[in-house]
Amino acid sequence: VPLKKLMDCDIKLSKRLLFKIGKCYEQKQYKNGLKFCKMILSNPKFAEHGETLAMKGLTLNCLGKKEEAYAFVRKGLRNDVKSHVCWHVYGLLQRSDKKYDEAIKCYRNALKLDKDNLQILRDLSLLQIQMRDLEGYRETRYQLLQLRPTQRASWIGYAIAYHLLKDYDMALKLLEEFRKTQQIPPNKIDYEYSELILYQNQVMREADLFQESLEHIETYERQICDKLMIDEIKGEMLLKLGRLKEASEVYRELIDRNAENWCYYEGLEKALQPRSLDERLEMYEEISKQHPRAVSPRRLPLNFVTGEKFRELMDKFLRVNFSKGCPPLFTTLKSLYYSKEKVSTIQELVTGYEASLKTCDLFKNSDQEPPTTLLWVRYFLAQHFDKLGQFSLALEYINSAVASTPTLIELFYLKAKIYKHVGNLKEAAKWMDEAQSLDTADRFINSKCAKYMLRANMVKDAEEMCSKFTREGTSAMENLNEMQCMWFQTECALAFQRLGKYGDALKKCHEVERHFFEITDDQFDFHTYCMRKMTLRAYVDLLRLEDVLRQHAFYFKAARSAIEIYLKLYDNPLANESKEQEVNSENLSAKELKKMLSKQRRAQKKAKLEEERKHAERERQQKNQKKKREEEEEETSGPKEELVPEKLERVGNPLEEAIKFLIPLKNLAADNIDTHLLAFDIYLRKGKFLLMLQSVKRAFAIDSNNPWLHECLIKFSKCVSDHSNLPEIVNKVLTQEMQKIFISKDLESFNEEFLRRNSTSIRHLLSGAKMMYFLDNSRQEKGGVSLLGLFCGRHPSLKIIFFFYLQTLTTVLESLLDGSFGSSPTQSDDYRLACHKLFPLAAAFVSPTKEDDGSFASINHTAIHHNVLSNEI
Repeated sequence: VPLKKLMDCDIKLSKRLLFKIGKCYEQKQYKNGLKFCKMILSNPKFAEHGETLAMKGLTLNCLGKKEEAYAFVRKGLRNDVKSHVCWHVYGLLQRSDKKYDEAIKCYRNALKLDKDNLQILRDLSLLQIQMRDLEGYRETRYQLLQLRPTQRASWIGYAIAYHLLKDYDMALKLLEEFRKTQQIPPNKIDYEYSELILYQNQVMREADLFQESLEHIETYERQICDKLMIDEIKGEMLLKLGRLKEASEVYRELIDRNAENWCYYEGLEKALQPRSLDERLEMYEEISKQHPRAVSPRRLPLNFVTGEKFRELMDKFLRVNFSKGCPPLFTTLKSLYYSKEKVSTIQELVTGYEASLKTCDLFKNSDQEPPTTLLWVRYFLAQHFDKLGQFSLALEYINSAVASTPTLIELFYLKAKIYKHVGNLKEAAKWMDEAQSLDTADRFINSKCAKYMLRANMVKDAEEMCSKFTREGTSAMENLNEMQCMWFQTECALAFQRLGKYGDALKKCHEVERHFFEITDDQFDFHTYCMRKMTLRAYVDLLRLEDVLRQHAFYFKAARSAIEIYLKLYDNPLANESKEQEVNSENLSAKELKKMLSKQRRAQKKAKLEEERKHAERERQQKNQKKKREEEEEETSGPKEELVPEKLERVGNPLEEAIKFLIPLKNLAADNIDTHLLAFDIYLRKGKFLLMLQSVKRAFAIDSNNPWLHECLIKFSKCVSDHSNLPEIVNKVLTQEMQKIFISKDLESFNEEFLRRNSTSIRHLLSGAKMMYFLDNSRQEKGGVSLLGLFCGRHPSLKIIFFFYLQTLTTVLESLLDGSFGSSPTQSDDYRLACHKLFPLAAAFVSPTKEDDGSFASINHTAIHHNVLSNEI
């Protein structure tokens, strides 16, 4: 047989095997793929075949062997640098490591070698939309449209690119051209075609094409599945076009469909344009007659009526709801508490009901009421006085309700809430646990109980509480992390931070950060799915949500906590445990040292046995889980880096770690002043003067009278004056910009002016007192304590105070204890005693000795005790 023929056979066989490797990769049959790679590479002629080496590396990466994977892929690329397959595989490898910019470069190099490769173009477009490179995404989708003009995804992807770039005219032209190609009979309802029409209409509305949008929705009305959306679009467009009579008819139909949607009433009011209060009330009375069971037409007039009319309508509303027993009644009315007049009327009515029901089981001039009516009246009054900050009265009413019906969960829930507001978090957790014990199958109350326990720093108890609803066989902490239960993790991080367990707190913060990264990364699954299923409106909404994802409160809480901890660790780094032991052992006698070492050995042995037991249990669980996974499919990715608390709290560069959490806040939470003040604290420690200036300027633009900002400004000015060796250009910029903020160059007079301007605010007085001591630590007698005493003397109304002020007073006590303005122990004790008189139930103001001996925990919450408190307040 000729040699050439043998070589041709080898090449054909290798090509077939290479094709099979690709199929195995797509079908996740990685072990079979490695066998085929071995068959090719074992042939001496193809031992250095670049594409096979690259595919072997890609397969190894899917099995979690990253280092080997990179070695094989790079070797393959070196052996065949002009192969588009090698560049494509290298891009896939970079993408799996989340190095999206590098992956895009690899795909572009691959396209230089094979410009019409559909798979590479698709992969490139996915990365471009993931990174929001909209211009590049549009170009790539255009190439795909040219190569595959008959595919639906080609047209839709190109149109979405123009929509996201806000070129609405071009997006509408493309969508209309594509719609014309769809052969859907006029009378047939097709979900995907319906979604296409609604997406087209959404683009029209965003382009302010109101007339076109209305005509479009009317033309294709019969082919749209979502009938509710049709009416909502019609109502909105008719209002925009000024066709008020037609709009009113549409909104009446919508109200008939859902009489509890407040937006429909708002639209109807805009359409009818009532000229007087009577006409407005008549509209709601008419709807209320048509829908007698609806709450909204009776509730909404309470927002705008006043005086006797408000009293009349509120009386009717309250009686109906108390009679039938409506637990969320207070929540329904809570938005009215901005008006002192309305609050006074509500209080007068409900206290009147309570007095009447206690004596004769009747409302005034009404039929006899069931016994539960009095219960709900007291429940409402407890919420009412809690809202007003009159906690003693709130406790009195809730205790009387509990005494009459000790099996109602809502009562214990509210009692816990009142104790939370009054500042006694442990007592709040105790009563929430009592509520939870009444219904152990209720997941909501279980979660609330866990949250209250975390607020009281009872982390272990909270974990045990959550374990009732987590997966068996794993710890509650691990399972909650798997489920991305971020409310638990943020509260847990704050609890650990308060306890001084910084490593555990940072672990929780990093877990939350990972969740947000995973949510962002999960977009990949939807870029192709949404175009295939034609869920285009939901897809665009998803992209817009992902763009502002880290604005979420969970991320802000975790990021703020992490930054504060890293700043604390930078200021006071934790010492090594071995060094601490050496220092302690130096001060011990030989006998004491021997005893200590023996105790340590026993503790180590016990810890080792416990660790071995846990390790064996973990291995058994992992083995079972691995076996189950292998039965379903091969392992697709390697393990994540483990978060070890000890390593996290002894990090080498805490400021760099803090900046990682800060960057998303600066991009997405720039309207929150705390973002810029946290940034200032980081840059102050790094000595970055221009970045410090940028931070205070941005904060100044949001709220120039913020107390924390005042502290930052004085620290910034002092720092600049202490560094006289700054470059000339930097010094010039700082001088120019600071003159706009500091009217007076003298910092002490600037601080005194701030104190005079805010003499009625305890938060501002606290910041001013801190800065007074910061500028001159010999003035501690004129610092915080005297200023706060002056404030309390001027404002006796502090005795009826909201929870916000309670938190502020607690912050003041913390500042007194940590020496922020050089206070003595006597001063902090005096302040604690004064606050305890104002808030006898607040745990923060009870002396440590009383709290330790258990006397505080055993407060007798009887009616007599609450009457005493009520008289005192």
